[in-house]
Amino acid sequence: MSVNYHDLSQDFITFCIEQQVLKFGEFKTKAGRLSPYFFNAGLFNDGDSLLRLGEFYANSIEKSGIEFDMLFGPAYKGIPLAASIAIAFAKKGRNLPYAYNRKEAKDHGEGGTVVGAPLTGRVLIIDDVISAGTSVRESVDLIQANGAIARGVSIALDRQEKGLGELSATQEVEQNNNMPVISIAKLSDLLAHIESSDALTPHLEAIKRYQQRYCLTT
Repeated sequence: MSVNYHDLSQDFITFCIEQQVLKFGEFKTKAGRLSPYFFNAGLFNDGDSLLRLGEFYANSIEKSGIEFDMLFGPAYKGIPLAASIAIAFAKKGRNLPYAYNRKEAKDHGEGGTVVGAPLTGRVLIIDDVISAGTSVRESVDLIQANGAIARGVSIALDRQEKGLGELSATQEVEQNNNMPVISIAKLSDLLAHIESSDALTPHLEAIKRYQQRYCLTT
């Protein structure tokens, strides 16, 4: 995958639509809202798409300039994401350790809740999207309990939806944990993509209405 940082978000959105990970219609969110689009990272479900996804993440992380020592993928979606990103970085010549957690502690074998590399140094948390920020809070607590530092979060898509107040859920995570959140693409990038595509134009007004009602517009 050649890197053109300027077009990274638009290339990612094209990829998600081609993989049918990003769909348009009417979908009910966890918050009970009717959304005109749906992003399901679980549909990156074969070797080729997962490899390309890891490369998009890795390029987005490099673009951000964030400094970190290892990756952490919270169970369950974060596990294959962190693995794919570690592979993408290895292809670039950087061999990164990664770890993930179990939902329930194991009381035999090596035991514990953390699997993979020991949590040390500066840790970058990997997830697909941020909704309520619960997964991030739990990850930060686990990382700190192991004596490491949560350095930031890398996600695929920032829906830019408001959290508990006037900030977006992503901004709340940044503020509450004093660390950055990196996204490959944002809702604003998706709107720009739709505006440039005749085939997707019919979905534009519904997404704009959703943005006005539930999301930050700047």
